[in-house]
Amino acid sequence: MPSIRSLVAATFVASLSFAASAQAQEVEDHSNLTVGVGAAVIPSYEGSDDYRVIPVPQLRGKVHDFAFWTRGPALFVDVIPNRSDDGIDVQLGPVVGARFDRTSRKRTKDDAVAALGKLDTAIEVGGFVGIGKTGVITSAYDNLSARVTITKDVAGAHDSMIVTPAIEYFTPLSIRSFVGLGVSADYVGKKYGRYYFDVTPDQAVASGLPAYDRAGDGSGFRKINLNLTGGYSLSGDIRRGWTLFALGGYSRMLGDYADSPVVAIAGSKNQWIGAVGVGYTF
Repeated sequence: MPSIRSLVAATFVASLSFAASAQAQEVEDHSNLTVGVGAAVIPSYEGSDDYRVIPVPQLRGKVHDFAFWTRGPALFVDVIPNRSDDGIDVQLGPVVGARFDRTSRKRTKDDAVAALGKLDTAIEVGGFVGIGKTGVITSAYDNLSARVTITKDVAGAHDSMIVTPAIEYFTPLSIRSFVGLGVSADYVGKKYGRYYFDVTPDQAVASGLPAYDRAGDGSGFRKINLNLTGGYSLSGDIRRGWTLFALGGYSRMLGDYADSPVVAIAGSKNQWIGAVGVGYTF
């Protein structure tokens, strides 16, 4: 379900998760909390070639092996406790989030896209399922996971579904540092394309962009995402205390979504993100 903002936060939180999960191996009640805050440079809207800076606060933790985490304006709760001695982590639970793409003309930046009109905030509710394994390639502490998230807007904005498959890999380089790589894609329903990427004849007159009605013709993959994350402990141990994080990400808009005037004329198919932050693990 991630928008550009959610993609930044998802990558940032994924980096926080390594420190939190490593610490959990040493805590008897398997409870921990990681709090992070960062600043990210992101496109002003999905498909834009203008950029802006946003704050990225994050929270992740476990209570007696029941995990929860935020990814941008979304909350995930894993209802299956992680108590396997073989490093297997089965994930299943609800997710609820919000999408603020183009809900403010000022934040949209591009005058032509802003002239298309403000969009409503989408409230996306659904669930996720996944599986992870610790100790797979480089050491007993690296982690490979796969997850699929399915949500639907219940607020009457785009009123469509979003399916996001993702694969993530994280490995420690030492007791003080780690790196991670993530790949994901976003599959959306036809109403999503119609809401965010079509341009009606009236909007074409107001904005100067050509009319466009192909993005809402059917469901499809709207973009693919690749990100790289790194972290370095200021406390000497990535399992506790303060850690610095950095990330870089690239997204490619696909198909009829990339061909929309919102992207092809006013914006760009190539989307870049960057962020730095600091987190503290208790």
